[in-house]
Amino acid sequence: MMTKSRFRRVVMVLLSAITLLSMWGSCLPVRAVIAKPSKKISWTELERRFEGAFVLSASSQGTRKVALTFDDVPDPRFTPQVLNVLKKKGVAATFFVVGTRSMKHPDLVRRIKKEGHNLGNHSYSHPDFSKMSLSQVQDQIGRAEKIIEGIVGFKPRLVRPPYGEIMPKQLEWAKKQGYTVVNWNVDSSDWRQLSADQVFRNVTRSVRPGSVVLMHAGGGVGQSLSGTVKALPRIIDWLRAHDYEPVTLTELLDIPEKRKVR
Repeated sequence: MMTKSRFRRVVMVLLSAITLLSMWGSCLPVRAVIAKPSKKISWTELERRFEGAFVLSASSQGTRKVALTFDDVPDPRFTPQVLNVLKKKGVAATFFVVGTRSMKHPDLVRRIKKEGHNLGNHSYSHPDFSKMSLSQVQDQIGRAEKIIEGIVGFKPRLVRPPYGEIMPKQLEWAKKQGYTVVNWNVDSSDWRQLSADQVFRNVTRSVRPGSVVLMHAGGGVGQSLSGTVKALPRIIDWLRAHDYEPVTLTELLDIPEKRKVR
C-alpha cells in the first residue's frame, strides 16, 4: 500500500512534468499552430490580372445583352431538348463540349454548330484543373480541341474549365495560346436537379446587363436536368420581357469563335 509521503512525491513529480510540458508547448514555432493560407485566387482577382483572357461577364455599359451557356455536352438525353427550345425561341447560345462525350455523339456537336450556336472547349474528360499540372491541363485542352476540330473543322477560342477551377500559370499559358477562358457571374445551380421554378428564380434574380449565365445540357448517370428544360422557355421569355437580348458569347464579348493559332 502506497504511504502518504510516497503519494506526495508522485504528485509532485507529475505536477513538475505538466509544468515543463506547458512551458515547452508555449515555445513552439508559430508556423506549427497557424493554418496555411489557401492558394486559390478569387475569380474577380483573376479577371483583373488576366483582363480579356479570363472573363466572368461583359461590360454592362451600353448593352442589354446576356449570354446563355450550357456545360457538359453533348448528352443525348438533354442536349436535343435544350436545342429544340432554343430553336423554337430563335435564340443562339453557347455550348461547352467535353471531348469524351463529343467522340460518342459527334452528330450532336454538328447539330449545335449547324443551328448557329457557339462551341467551346470544356476539357477532354472533365477533371479539376486546379489539382493538375500545367502539362496535364495542356493535354486536356489539346485533346478536346483535336476532337472538336475533327468534327466541325475549327479550333474553338472559348474555354471553360470544369467546375470553373483554373490556376494563374494555366491562365498565363491559355492567354499566350490565344484562348479566352470564360466562367460566369450567374449560376442557375441546375446541376443540383432543381425544379423549373428554382432554376428560373436563380437566373432571373441575378441576371444583369452583360451577364454570363451558367446552365447545363448534359449530366451524369441518373442526373435529371428536366428542371432546366422546363425553365428555359420561361427564362427566355422573361429576359425579352425585361428588354434583355440573349446572344452567343462571341457576340457578347465581340470576339471570333475560332482560335487564331500562334
